[in-house]
Amino acid sequence: MSVAGKRQRVKGDFMKKVAEKIMTEKDDMKAEYDFSNMKGVVRGKYYKAYRNGHMVNIHKADGTNKIQYFKLEDGAVMLESDVRKYFASSESVNRALRSLIAIIPEKKRKPAHLKR
Repeated sequence: MSVAGKRQRVKGDFMKKVAEKIMTEKDDMKAEYDFSNMKGVVRGKYYKAYRNGHMVNIHKADGTNKIQYFKLEDGAVMLESDVRKYFASSESVNRALRSLIAIIPEKKRKPAHLKR
């Protein structure tokens, strides 16, 4: 028997079963990560700036920097988290919106590009 095997036997933990915990959205963070006492922590602090576009500065191992700019493409829509949990894909969002369009009275329907 190996030294490690003897250590396990002495400790008595070689037969313990590991309890699996299914993590939910609420408890996906460990308890020791308590952000309530941190200063400046605000949910959604950079939300508007992110939607308007943002810059990422990438520091490479060779000492150089690469700057990349990101902006939502025209026509792209960012869903709020409470809405996002109901839609698994773009197709499901489009299907739901098309069903809503179908119930709008014909004379009130106006494509977004004509509303300007």
